[in-house]
Amino acid sequence: MSRLVRSASLSRYTEVARSVGLDPLRILAEIGLPRTCLDAGDNLVSASAVCRLLEISAAASGTEDFGLRLGEGRQLSVLGPLGMAVRDSPTLRDALGAMVRYITLHSEALFLGVEEREGALVIRVSLMVEHSGATRQADEMVVVSLYRMLQELLGPAWRARRICLSHKAPANLATHLRAFGRSVDFGCDFNGIVCELKDMDAVPRAARPELAQYAHAYLDSLSARATLSMTEKVRRMVLSLLPSGHCSVERVASQLGVDRRTVHRKLLQEGATFSSILDEVRASLALQYLRHAERPVSYVAVLLGFSMQSAFSRWFRDHFGCSPSAWRSDGMQSAGPLPRQQMVSAGPEQRV
Repeated sequence: MSRLVRSASLSRYTEVARSVGLDPLRILAEIGLPRTCLDAGDNLVSASAVCRLLEISAAASGTEDFGLRLGEGRQLSVLGPLGMAVRDSPTLRDALGAMVRYITLHSEALFLGVEEREGALVIRVSLMVEHSGATRQADEMVVVSLYRMLQELLGPAWRARRICLSHKAPANLATHLRAFGRSVDFGCDFNGIVCELKDMDAVPRAARPELAQYAHAYLDSLSARATLSMTEKVRRMVLSLLPSGHCSVERVASQLGVDRRTVHRKLLQEGATFSSILDEVRASLALQYLRHAERPVSYVAVLLGFSMQSAFSRWFRDHFGCSPSAWRSDGMQSAGPLPRQQMVSAGPEQRV
């Protein structure tokens, strides 16, 4: 399944591409994206194609922070109707709730997780795309876009406790320091933002709560026509629950407000099973985590919800024909992705 995203995600692409010496229309044509996606924000385009576009643009221009530059100028307006619901929410808690509830109307490939942990608010972002290559540029674009939107809500002086990025640090940190300040950590287990818990009760500066109900009603009408399949709902819940070590069909069913038989029945109707979805998500995350050579295999096993490294190694060998260590030492080329694998970027969160 090709997940779609509103072409508003490419706002400012022309400007940034030209600023680093690229011909935006030539790069667009190389990827196979229509030039109209740069003119109309409500067009739907392939999220995988957008990821490839950003990676190729960064490589062709030698601009390691291309995605970050693209997202730096983002405002809530890029979210369309969702932006209005977020802006007019009475508190940040409500604003984030609206984002989580309706984000698939903006991007089918974006997963947002919000969690209160140890006195902090953790906002985790994950991309679920078919693109099997790197998604670093898209990851950074999404994180800095979210950060700018939070500043738009709470004021330009607002700062996060930490910015977490899963890839290694770039050679030049100038753009990251300009965008985020000095609270950026690289090599994390997730991409996202850690805020102060008290921020949840902050009142957005431009909020008009009396209008929020109208935005929600409109978004609900759109959601009713674009309901996620059970397969997609389960996939998103698996991504959220894996790091807890308790990602069972019973737990997923409880989170979805149904019983396990309903989950099994609807998945069967869609040609899927809980086990196949669990394997699908684990497989894509396993390859991403193992690409970080500094991350021990034992730690990767924990991140994927395995209680023992030996269980993870057996599972990996069954799916990829070799051990995790062999796959890593063989230049990460010894095995391809699983059939119908849905690539997932930026997985489970680390503790804060």
